[in-house]
Amino acid sequence: MESVSPRERLYEVFSGTDGDVEDRIDRALAVGSDYFDLPIGFFTRVGDERQEIVRAIGDHDLIQPGASCPLESAYCRRTVEIEGVLAVRNVDDSVIDQRAVDEFDLGTYIGTKVTVDGEVYGTVCFAAEAERDSQFSEAGELFLELLARLVGTALERRRYEREVEAQNERLQREKQRFEGIAENSFDILFRLDPESTFTYVSSAVESILGYEPAELVGEPFYEFINEEAAAAALPRYAEALNGESIEGLELDFRDRSGETVVLEVNATPISDDGEVVGVQGVGRDITDRKERERELRMKDRAIDEAEVGMVIVDPNEPGQPLIYINKGFERITGYDASELLGRNCRMLQGEATDPDAVDRLREAIKAEETATVELVNYRRDGTPFWNRVQLNPVFDEEGSLRHYLGFQTDVTERQRTEKLIQLLNRVLRHNLRNDMNAVGGWARAIRDADAEGVRDASERIERIADSLVELGEHARQLEQYVERDREPTRLDPAGLLQEALEPQRSRYPSATFTVSVETDRAVCAGTELTGALAELLENAAKHNPGATPAVDVTVRDDGEWIEIVVADDGPGIREMEQRVVTTGSETVLEHGSGLGLWLVNWTVTRYGGSFQIAPRSDGDGTAAVVRVPAIAADQSVEDVETKPTVLFR
Repeated sequence: MESVSPRERLYEVFSGTDGDVEDRIDRALAVGSDYFDLPIGFFTRVGDERQEIVRAIGDHDLIQPGASCPLESAYCRRTVEIEGVLAVRNVDDSVIDQRAVDEFDLGTYIGTKVTVDGEVYGTVCFAAEAERDSQFSEAGELFLELLARLVGTALERRRYEREVEAQNERLQREKQRFEGIAENSFDILFRLDPESTFTYVSSAVESILGYEPAELVGEPFYEFINEEAAAAALPRYAEALNGESIEGLELDFRDRSGETVVLEVNATPISDDGEVVGVQGVGRDITDRKERERELRMKDRAIDEAEVGMVIVDPNEPGQPLIYINKGFERITGYDASELLGRNCRMLQGEATDPDAVDRLREAIKAEETATVELVNYRRDGTPFWNRVQLNPVFDEEGSLRHYLGFQTDVTERQRTEKLIQLLNRVLRHNLRNDMNAVGGWARAIRDADAEGVRDASERIERIADSLVELGEHARQLEQYVERDREPTRLDPAGLLQEALEPQRSRYPSATFTVSVETDRAVCAGTELTGALAELLENAAKHNPGATPAVDVTVRDDGEWIEIVVADDGPGIREMEQRVVTTGSETVLEHGSGLGLWLVNWTVTRYGGSFQIAPRSDGDGTAAVVRVPAIAADQSVEDVETKPTVLFR
């Protein structure tokens, strides 16, 4: 029978599955001892400048498992320092350190390094106390290198197996911990494989979706969500399989009864040795939260769509800043929330703001009481408006003031109407009384007058009657304007003036009307502006005693406004008339002679504009200045229209 070679014996030692690594090393040392005919064989571990005997055969007292010594006192010191095999037939003629010779007293030695995962692990060596008669052969050195490689490979395999085992143990512990948490969690914990199939689902799924966990395991998750949710989930799942995490993904699941349950899903990849083998995560039922959010959005939308402005003020911060503003407040004031948050509502006050109303608000805040006032505030573009402000304190459960809730309502239209009623009552009552007294006086004078006196008195009565008719007509027009809906539109200035001028040219043929339009933009106002301009043109011609009254009309740009100036060369408006129109104030002794200029002011301010009367700057006469919003060809009426502003500004 053919004998087995030492190499084959080594392969048999390390190729089998029986025995642990230490047993295999012992058998390999025995094979090597026979091969080299050396009685001592040992395997060492080298580290931290020490040598430890791990496995050994032979009877040497110092070369036994567990024995150790400084590396500098060991034969292996030179072994780990050189490349290849250190073979010594006679230590007296070798590089072995004398300290090692004195320590171990070995005459013959052959050893080489054992590497594990590219690092020096130790040595495998054979020796005898006596000297060797002949040199070690090259075949012997190759045999020793083979033995060292097989030992190193066995150690690498064991290290790998232990790492795998440790990893599996960690995974198992993690799985047990995960499942332990999962079974006691109110949220659904799950695992999915790369094919999107559930491999684990916690018991919470039963209370949330009505399914037993076993009903989901083995099924793809997209079978339990609607199509829209699947379209959103599948790309995210692909990202997770590429190593990315999923956070805050909201998906609509169908429960057993077919009802929609909204789950917020967070998930992370499961990796095994750097390879993603699945996805695990948690699904939290947020159906109630989504419903509350929907209700809050609906309430917020209702609050924002309300015409009433709402603000919340923090009274406990310096300056009592605004901390909440609804869309209604933005629409009323023209400010964006970003411009107002952190500031005080005082920024809306201006020249015409009633200080007494401001003081009432201040006192109510100081007393932590409710207050309601109406005062003039100013929008972002500087236009004034009447604002009804209601301030309510908000207390916590302990009775401490937490916030102020403010309601702001634009009451400009109501204030304008009230002032118009006051005006009509005042003017009609005053003028009717005075004019009727005059009519009575002239009627009495007729009784005793001669023919010429009767004619003069009759003319005076006729003028008074005409004045009263005109007054009544203006009152009727104002009443109509109040009842008419406010309808801003795009008006061409040239066409507007042409329509207003046409009756004046025939009524006052001796007057000269000159029109200059210096803008290509239109006017954004209601068609009643035609009547207001006609009133100004008629006043300019009618109240000029000259033989040939001259009226100059100029239309020009003024930023966001169109300015229309009607200037005459007459005697000028009385200071009292000018003050009444400018300030809107009348007393028993100081009042306007008619309602025509009030009609102009009412119309212009209804569309956010302004009206002023002043002496003409370039000579004798009066200039009536109307400013109304401008609108370019590429702008819409909705973008440009301006809310009504206060009268008399």
